[in-house]
Amino acid sequence: MTLFSLILALLLEQRLPLHYARWIVRPVSTGAEWLERHFNAGSYNQGLAATLLALFLSLLPFIIIYLVCLDNPIPALALNILALYLCMGFRQFSHFYTDIQMALRLDDVERARALLSEWRGEALPEHMKPGEIAQLAIESAFVTSHRHIFAVIFWFVLLPGPLGAVLYRVSHLLCEAWREHENFGRFASEAFYYLEWLPARATAAAFAFAGNFEDAVFCWRNQATSWYNNELGIVIASGAGALGIQLNPQKQMASPNTPGTSETADADSMQSALGLIWRVTLLWCLLLLLSWLAKVVG
Repeated sequence: MTLFSLILALLLEQRLPLHYARWIVRPVSTGAEWLERHFNAGSYNQGLAATLLALFLSLLPFIIIYLVCLDNPIPALALNILALYLCMGFRQFSHFYTDIQMALRLDDVERARALLSEWRGEALPEHMKPGEIAQLAIESAFVTSHRHIFAVIFWFVLLPGPLGAVLYRVSHLLCEAWREHENFGRFASEAFYYLEWLPARATAAAFAFAGNFEDAVFCWRNQATSWYNNELGIVIASGAGALGIQLNPQKQMASPNTPGTSETADADSMQSALGLIWRVTLLWCLLLLLSWLAKVVG
C-alpha cells in the first residue's frame, strides 16, 4: 500500500498542484501564532509544551482515521494519498525553476534573478551573473526536493500510516514559525533537527547512487561543513558532487570552500539537476517496489 499511495499521490500532485502557502503554511502558521501568544513567556519548557500540543493536535485526526480504517484497505489508501498530497510536492515550486531556466536560455538575466528572488523569498544582489543564478536555483531545487519529497517519503515509510509524513511537515513549519523566539522556539528547532538528521543522509546517499558516486561522497565528506546548516550542507554538497558542478551560495557559507567540483553551473546544469531529482524519486519507488515484492514472495 505504501508504494501505491506514493505513486498515486505523485500523479495527483502533478495533475493538481496544491496551493501550498494557502492550504498548508497559512493554517499551520495561524495555529503557531495562537500558541505563541498564549504560551510564550520566554521559557524553553513553554515552547516544549506548545510544540508537543501542536504536534498532537495535528496528528490526532490522522491517528483516529487511521485506526478506524486499519482493516479497510480502500479508506486507508485514500488517507495515505491525502496525507502525502498535503505534506509533499515539488510541483508547486517547480514552475519557478522552469521559468528561471527558460529565462537563462533566453539571456534574460534580470527576469531570472527576479524569479529566483521571488522563489527564495529574499532580495538578491543586482547584476548577478547567469552562473550564479543557476547555482542558487539548483541549490534551492535540492533543498526543496529534499524537504518536500524525499524526507516526507522517508518518514512516511518509517512510521505507520500517514503519521510520519504529517509529523515531519508540521515540525518543519513550527521550526520556521518560531525560529525568531530563541528560548520558546528552541525545542521546535531541536525536534526538527532530529527529524532531519536521517532523511538528510538518505537523500545525500540517493544523490550519490543516482549521479557521480565518487564525487558525491567526496563532496559530502569534505564540503558539507561549509554550510551553517550542516544537514542541508550534506544534501547540497552531495548533489553538487553527483552532478560535478560548483555551487557557491550567497549567505550560507561558513568557510571559503566551494561545494561541488570544477564545472560551473549553467542552464544545462539546471536540467541535469532536475534529472537527478527525478532519478532519485524513481529510486525510492524502485526500493519500495522491491520491498513489496519481497513481502509478496515471502
